[in-house]
Amino acid sequence: GNATPRILEKLKEHNARGTFFMVGQKAEKHKDLIRQMVQQKCEVANHTYDHTLMNKVKPEELASQLERTNQVVSDACGVTPVLMRPCGGVKNEAGMGVVGAISMPAVLWSIDTLDWKTRNADKTVEAVLSQVKNGDIVLMHELYSQTGEAALRIIPELARRGFQMVTVSEMAAARGRGLEAGKLYFSIP
Repeated sequence: GNATPRILEKLKEHNARGTFFMVGQKAEKHKDLIRQMVQQKCEVANHTYDHTLMNKVKPEELASQLERTNQVVSDACGVTPVLMRPCGGVKNEAGMGVVGAISMPAVLWSIDTLDWKTRNADKTVEAVLSQVKNGDIVLMHELYSQTGEAALRIIPELARRGFQMVTVSEMAAARGRGLEAGKLYFSIP
């Protein structure tokens, strides 16, 4: 969304990075932003091609969506996503089997800001700052301008508190753990 450039700018300002789970359709339209993410050492990850819930499609369709999105991102920036996020946090056995078969770990979150529901910057800021701790994965949707506003306040405050904002893969590496294909991660403790 239009909040993304400002979020990227704010991350850069604080030597911070994040993981962006991209819907393939959107990624196709915003290749410049994806290149910018990679340039800033942010992680571009896979959120299916058209935001499909894994329990609503056949496993073959899910596989094809994940592969298509990997291709779109790779074409845009030369880097292929290694992580995926199940849309809506919805998962089933068949879908997770597919995720494992294409060698991707699945990443959910430990702090849900509910930004998509509240559409309220103050509530989003509060959701993070009231409970954040080391190893947390914070869920935010940069489609909403209110989330953008919230991020511009959250990022400097986390930096001020001494948190280092890194990508999911960096956090896993720093913790000395590889993320396993087909496994689900809510945080990286």
